[in-house]
Formats: sequence, C-alpha cells, structure tokens
Amino acid sequence: MARILILGGAGFVGYHLARRLGEEPKNRITLVDDLSRGRTDAELAALLARPSVELVKADLTDPGALAGLPREWEQVFMLAAVVGVRHVTGDPARVVRVNTLATLNVLEWSTPTAGVLFFSSTSETYAGGVGRGTVPVPTPEAVPLTVDDIESPRAAYAATKILGEAAVIHYARAKGLRFVIGRLHNVYGPRMGADHVIPELCLRALDREDPFRVYGLEQRRAFCHVDDAVDAILRLTITERAWGEIVNIGNDTEETAVADLLALVLKAAEFAPRIEPRPAPPGSVGRRCPDLTKLRALTGYVPKVTLEAGVRETFAWYRAWRERERGRP
Repeated sequence: MARILILGGAGFVGYHLARRLGEEPKNRITLVDDLSRGRTDAELAALLARPSVELVKADLTDPGALAGLPREWEQVFMLAAVVGVRHVTGDPARVVRVNTLATLNVLEWSTPTAGVLFFSSTSETYAGGVGRGTVPVPTPEAVPLTVDDIESPRAAYAATKILGEAAVIHYARAKGLRFVIGRLHNVYGPRMGADHVIPELCLRALDREDPFRVYGLEQRRAFCHVDDAVDAILRLTITERAWGEIVNIGNDTEETAVADLLALVLKAAEFAPRIEPRPAPPGSVGRRCPDLTKLRALTGYVPKVTLEAGVRETFAWYRAWRERERGRP
C-alpha cells in the first residue's frame, strides 16, 4: 500500500493528480486543502467518495497545520499556492504571505520518512530573464533566475516560487530530504477556475461577447494539458535519477500564438465574433516555451494531448459547469 499526501489537493493540478493516483486501488491518498477556491464541487465530492481518498481541511500558513498527520509517506506533493494573474496582481501581499509560509511550514514538518517531496514551481521564474532577453526560449533549467521589477505586483508570484525552490533545496540538504522541483509551463484543463487565459476565453465565448476582447494576440505560449502534466509529475517522482533535480514540465510540441489559441476556442464554441485586439497585460512576456530535454532524458516523457483536443475538452467542461451554476438555487 502506498501512502500519498497531496497538499493543495482540492485545487486544479492537485485534484487531477489525486484522481489519477486514485485509479490504483492500493494507493491511500490524503488531500490537505483550506478550500479557499470555493465550495466543494461535484468532481471533488466524487473523488472523496472513494474509500481510498480523504480530505483534511487545514491552512498551511498555520505552523501546526500538519501536526496531526503521520510522518511516514511514500510521496508528498506540495502544490498549495495562490495562483492566477487576478489574484497575484489584485493582492500580491497575500501571495507573498501564503506561498512563503505554506512552503516553509511544510519543510519544517518534513522528515526523511515523508518520502519524496515534489515541489510545484513555475515558468514565471524565467519571466525576468525572458523579458530582458538574457535567457533563451525554449528555456532550459540551467539559466539565472531574475525578478525584473520587484515593485511590480506580478513579480510577487515569481519571487515566492524562486524562494520556494531555494528553501526546498537547502532544507533538503540540512534535513536529508529527497525532492524534485517541477517548473510547470502553462498547464490547462477542466476545473482550473476562471483566472487563466483558456478558461477565461471559454467563458467569454459562452457569454457570446461581441466584440470579443483579446489581449496580446501576438504572444506565444506552449500550453500543456493537465493530464500530460500529471504524467510528468508522477514520472519524475518515481525516478531516482530525478531526485534532487529541477525539471521543466510542459508541452513543447505545439507552441502557439494567442490568436491561434483563440481560433480553437471559438471553433469549439461555434462562435464568430468581431475580434477587438488589446495590448498584452503589463509584465507578460512575449514568448514562453520550455526546453524539455532534461525531462525526456530522465523519464522518457512524451505529451499525448493535442492543443485542439485539450481545448475542445476544456470548453465542453466549462459549458457544462456554466449550466450547472445557472441551475443552482
């Protein structure tokens, strides 16, 4: 029997990771979450109905949040964080507080018996260097990490993840912990909330917005479906050669302009509005794509979900979600 702890387990990636791990009957999965993203939804309720999955409601900014849990696990996934551009720019102080305290408290609690720790980092750690043109795109892991403007609210998220990576590395050395750091690149899919580009486009297409505002049509991104991201996370966590490494996670096979992404969303929505181009948001880099050489060499990872198929699935989920929300009393 494998005992698995997912911190931030009711969130986007955490839920999909738990659902995947729950397919193995021998796994026993504990989710820890403060449910700050809202009420328990149908998907989470169905997951928790499995006898192998439990939820512990806790605030990881509390130093004692994990005190009642066992110390022996095969795998621990640290996914809890405040994410999303609106959250980050709207309340950067909360981002700094939650992301920093949660990470440090988990590391203080961790012992070598807590299994392999996977820490979820982000492509935003590269944004400063990409914006200045000092690091290449596609971007490998071994580049300097910089914060271009520490006063920018958007920089708060990248700064907490850079600090989080440093904390994981140095706590691991001091305490004898095994870890993997994964820098996730533009992961998308069902149940990711509304504060990211693909769900936002889907929801506005469902609302039949016309003219249709689009920010940064010329920008390029390499989007990764959450099922592929989960596959990469699990491969890294069970691969001993990956322990102690920082590894990009994403899909570099379909780097896409926002204009082409929009076309896929509108195709799924069967909607043809007049497009109203707007400037890209301040601080948003013009291009983002991971170099996955290291991930492939360590794990043999190959992404499987095409962007068109993933957008179609994601749009269908948001359409069903919107219908359920409108039907609530």
